[in-house]
Amino acid sequence: MVEVDIACWVRSYTPAAARVTMLCTALGLAGCATAPMTQSGALASYQTLSESNGVLAKSVLNVDKDAVLAASTIRIMPTSFSGQANEVLSDEQRRLVANAVDRALCLNLSERFTVVAPYEKADLTTRTFITQATATDPVAAGASKVVSAVPGALGVPVPVPRLPIGLGSLTVEAEAVDRKGRQQAAMVWARGANSFTNSPVLSQAGDAYDLAASFSADFGQMLVTGETPFGKAPKLPSIQRIGAALGGKPKHAACEAFGRDPGLIGMVANRLGAPPEWVDKGAVAQDAATNTQMAAKR
Repeated sequence: MVEVDIACWVRSYTPAAARVTMLCTALGLAGCATAPMTQSGALASYQTLSESNGVLAKSVLNVDKDAVLAASTIRIMPTSFSGQANEVLSDEQRRLVANAVDRALCLNLSERFTVVAPYEKADLTTRTFITQATATDPVAAGASKVVSAVPGALGVPVPVPRLPIGLGSLTVEAEAVDRKGRQQAAMVWARGANSFTNSPVLSQAGDAYDLAASFSADFGQMLVTGETPFGKAPKLPSIQRIGAALGGKPKHAACEAFGRDPGLIGMVANRLGAPPEWVDKGAVAQDAATNTQMAAKR
C-alpha cells in the first residue's frame, strides 16, 4: 500500500510510534497483536544474529557493514512462504503478500543499489521467507470500520482506534549473500498489527499485506545503510521513490517484474476497508517480465 509504504519510513522513529507502544502497554497489549520470532532454517546462518528491536517490530539481525556498502548491484529472489505459514492464507493471498514484500524491497533497495533481474549476476542476492502469518478477522475488521464511521456521521472529527480483536501478524526472515554465497546480512523480523496504525480491511490477508511493506522498509534500510534500521533518524525518500510508491515507474526495470504499486487507488481502497486483492494486480507474468528486462538491455 502506498500509505503504509510511505508512512513506514517514520513510524518506527516518531513520538507517535512511541505513544502507540505506551497505549499498547497501558491496554495490556490488547490493542496490539503479537508475532512469534519463528525461523525456518532456510538462512545460511543464524549464529551471529543479535537482538535489535524497533518501537513496533522485534528483530534479531547481523550485517557486515563494509561488505554491504561495497556492493553496488543486487538481485531479489522471490519471497516464499515456509512451514505453517502456508496453512493460513489462500494461494492467491500468499502470492499477493509475498509479492508485496518483493515490490517494496525492490523500491527501497533502489535508493542505493542497481537492482538487476534474478537471472543476472549481482554483488548481493536477497533471499526472503515468510515463516508466520496470522490472518486478519474480516468480521472484526468490518466492525471496526462501522465503529470508526460513527463519529464522522455525527459530525465529530475524532479518530477511533481499530477494535483490538482479530488483528493479524507477520514474521519474516531474510538474508543477503555475496557472489560466493556467503551471508553478509540477515534479519529475522516479527510484528503484529495494532489498533492505531494498521487500518482494518475486509481480507484475511489484510494485515499481512500491510506489514509486508514495513518489513521491506526495515530490511531494505539495513542493506542501504549497512546498519540496524532501528533507533535511527529517518531518511527522506528520493522523488523517484515517492513517485514509484504512488504507482509510477520504478527506478530500475527489474522492479517492474513485481508490478506497480496500487498508488492512490490503493490508498482509497485501504481507507474504505477494501481487500488488497481488489486493487493490487500483483506480479507481472514471467514471460512479460523477462521481455521487459531484455528490452531494457537493448
